[in-house]
Amino acid sequence: MAMERSKAVKSKAYYFATTIKYFFLTLIALLTIYPIIYVVFGSFKENKELVLGGINILPKSFIVSNYVEAWQRANFARYTLNSMILSIAVMLLTLVISTMAGYCFARKDFFMKEVIYGIFLVFMFINVGSVSLRPLFELAVKLKINSSLLPVILISTGMGQATYIFLVRGYMNAVPKELDEAATLDGCSFFQIYYKIMLPVLKPVMASIALLSFRGAWNEYILPLVFTMTNEKLRPLTVGVVALRKAGDGAAAWNIMFAGSTIAIMPILLVYIFASKHFMGGLTAGSVKG
Repeated sequence: MAMERSKAVKSKAYYFATTIKYFFLTLIALLTIYPIIYVVFGSFKENKELVLGGINILPKSFIVSNYVEAWQRANFARYTLNSMILSIAVMLLTLVISTMAGYCFARKDFFMKEVIYGIFLVFMFINVGSVSLRPLFELAVKLKINSSLLPVILISTGMGQATYIFLVRGYMNAVPKELDEAATLDGCSFFQIYYKIMLPVLKPVMASIALLSFRGAWNEYILPLVFTMTNEKLRPLTVGVVALRKAGDGAAAWNIMFAGSTIAIMPILLVYIFASKHFMGGLTAGSVKG
């Protein structure tokens, strides 16, 4: 009797804990997705309805012409091309640099290796942000590369390297060193082992790094805003969409900007939908093997 009562108490405690857990998970999910839902539904509203606000998220009538106006007022074809160039270039450079650096930190012994790696780890938690924008811009001007997307690509590539190198090194530390020794006996050099043996092994974590770096470059706003102030043709989507706020006659055209924002988030949303399986697999593999 006492045992049955104990089981009943444990069962009630389990269901209570499960209910609380799912309640908070649902709350977090709603708080995360609410801004996106607000922007998407707001893109179908009149600007007056959007500015006055209210408790209704759904528009009184769905105005599709907001999208037409947003597309016509902003050079979306050019901005999308700029965003694609920026994001793909950052992704490729990040993959090359992070995998090579992670490979060296995991397999190569050199002077002050742990100190340098420790500095990398420190910079995972430090973000100088807008403080560094002016000196970086002045440096780009002196190097005469400020009239292209090159400085934005290079700076964006360096922003998340510490985290990516940490993921690669953690993953590679679990790869048996016997693979390296066998490849060395077969006549492979240190670099040949990297691209013939290690790169295929790193595919799961590389998928995560590719998606994270692509997303980071696609969503970057302040950096490309500063570097494209004097050249509208270089603007990526994030900068071009915000400019739509001035599309109204004297008032901020939030409905047009929301329509442009919805168009802008669709490509990265599609990328995530098709790559989410590899993304989650890479993160899980990296955390377990690290």
